[in-house]
Amino acid sequence: MSYTPSVRLSSHILHEMLIFKRFFDIGVSFLLLALCSWLFVLLAVLIRKDSKGPVFFVQVRVGRDGKLFPMLKFRTMHRGAEGQWQPPSKEKALDYKFQEQDDRRVTRMGRILRRTSLDELPQLWNVLRGDMSLIGPRPEIPQMVALYPDYAHFRHQMRPGITGLAQVMGRGDLTLAESLHWDLEYCQNWTIGLDFKIVWKTIRAVLARRGAY
Repeated sequence: MSYTPSVRLSSHILHEMLIFKRFFDIGVSFLLLALCSWLFVLLAVLIRKDSKGPVFFVQVRVGRDGKLFPMLKFRTMHRGAEGQWQPPSKEKALDYKFQEQDDRRVTRMGRILRRTSLDELPQLWNVLRGDMSLIGPRPEIPQMVALYPDYAHFRHQMRPGITGLAQVMGRGDLTLAESLHWDLEYCQNWTIGLDFKIVWKTIRAVLARRGAY
């Protein structure tokens, strides 16, 4: 699967993104952080009670224009489990799926967090900082980005998001090639209306627990 964008994002779209989209991100992330402060405390207690290790998992991800940043999540795996992961070969990268339905590295509490998507809540801080947006292509680790075909780096024109078009089109059930296809579709055809559609579809996907393992 390949992708060739017909045009770069227009200056008009970039202007709207920088003003309205960023303003929306700041307002909503600040509000949600304030409203969910009690939930952060509750989840922190449950995570520590369930397994040994830190409450938060911090991982370097690739953001807008290829810049690296530390992305926050609630820890869903046993301590040190991320070291057991090996990237696929370049030949098999596009067929790679990111999540396994029976991943023994995931804790009991981690499965609950993943199925409800509550593990992503700390990324509201990344949104407030400007590392991420509420909606956009999901940020990936540098090891996977190094395996991207050249056309796929078009997705780095926009801030990565907590949710995005790929998440509502299949999430963990998608291969890397399928995820990249939807990410690039989003970047090429971004509108404010599309963001609101993704928000609505995200709520439906979370409630249905599709593609979350």
